[in-house]
Amino acid sequence: MKNIKLSFWNIISMNIGFFGIQYSFGLQQTNMTPIYSYLGANPEQIPLLNLAGPMTGLLVQPVIGALSDKTTSRFGRRRPYFVVGAILCSVCLLAMPFSSSLWMAAGLLWILDAANNMTMEPYRAFISDKLPESQHATGFLTQSFFTGLGITLANLTPGILVAIGFLSQNARSSNNIPYTTYAAFLIGAFVSVASVMYSVVTTKEEPLSETQLAEIKKSPAGVVPVFKDIFSAIREMPAIMRQLAAVYLFNWYAMFIYWQFITLCLAQTIFHTADPAAQGFTSAQLLTGTVNGTYNIVTFCVAFILAWLSQKAKPKSVHAGSLLLAGIGLLALPSIHAQGMLLFSMIGLGIGWASMMGTPYILLSGSIPQHRTGIYMGILNMFIVLPMLIETVSFRYVYKFILSSDPANAIRFAGLLIVISAILTLLLKTSKK
Repeated sequence: MKNIKLSFWNIISMNIGFFGIQYSFGLQQTNMTPIYSYLGANPEQIPLLNLAGPMTGLLVQPVIGALSDKTTSRFGRRRPYFVVGAILCSVCLLAMPFSSSLWMAAGLLWILDAANNMTMEPYRAFISDKLPESQHATGFLTQSFFTGLGITLANLTPGILVAIGFLSQNARSSNNIPYTTYAAFLIGAFVSVASVMYSVVTTKEEPLSETQLAEIKKSPAGVVPVFKDIFSAIREMPAIMRQLAAVYLFNWYAMFIYWQFITLCLAQTIFHTADPAAQGFTSAQLLTGTVNGTYNIVTFCVAFILAWLSQKAKPKSVHAGSLLLAGIGLLALPSIHAQGMLLFSMIGLGIGWASMMGTPYILLSGSIPQHRTGIYMGILNMFIVLPMLIETVSFRYVYKFILSSDPANAIRFAGLLIVISAILTLLLKTSKK
């Protein structure tokens, strides 16, 4: 059945759930390295402790994508996964600040990431299911808008609570984790489930045609056929996906470095400390929330501009230019020693982040068969988590032996990798459609 064009506000409504998913990711990006540090981790352990994200993404996303392609429940095709994932996510967010050891925090992160992936993967396919191809740019970059908004508020929440006098910046619990972190995660638990439930209630899925239902019913059930479908889809994937894999390798390896080392970098370059017990380190955690919030403010400000540019110009040119600005921003960041000047780096990173979260899906739209949308969205996201997985097992050696265990050098290295991904984007061979 041909999809009917939706109004702009309908597209906004169907994507509000993405706000909650990204609020949760924002809390992870800004707070997991400090939480691990408060619980006694050293910098070389940080990549390995963040193994949960890439591993759960690698395992969960393609499987959930394949399952959602073949789901025919009375609650819908994709929406059951939104709901279950959001509930699990909220439970983990509630528990995370109460972690009493490194391995408790790492274990909760595994479940939290699996829940986020369970929710996010069908959400990508939901856009392709619901919208005609002419509205894919608006749909996917609306998700970029809510990515920016969700992560912005997640990052700014602790600083806002301190600024209004609700909590003290230095007040900590018995496990050494600041109470501002507790408050942010409690708020995140509510936002995650509430926003997803809003989209589930207000946006109905398109009913499957009789032909689609017949195809699903005659396909074999069980776990083994799911993995056969995944491997078959990998063998038959469109050429543009294979090309994007190289771009993603450098792009996402770099972003994982940034999220893991930005607090350590700011503690060194702005507050001149590497001691997690020092007041300057807590200030660096709050500043991380501010700078991450800033680049995500830029993201939701430019998301619809990028959507318009992608319709007027080649999406790959838009993506390459955006990545280049992000790379330059990170290359410059460690040389900045005044907090206000960090804005310039965050503008570049925010534009790049907006494009990362939307433009590749525009490049891919129309190249994959509709009955395999879930699987291919999962495979595309495998290209995100594989570089992260490689980073978790390799970067500790790069950090120690090549970058001299210097967090400022880690951020510069991330910037260089994003510049390389921009160059590779220009080499993509896309159709003229």
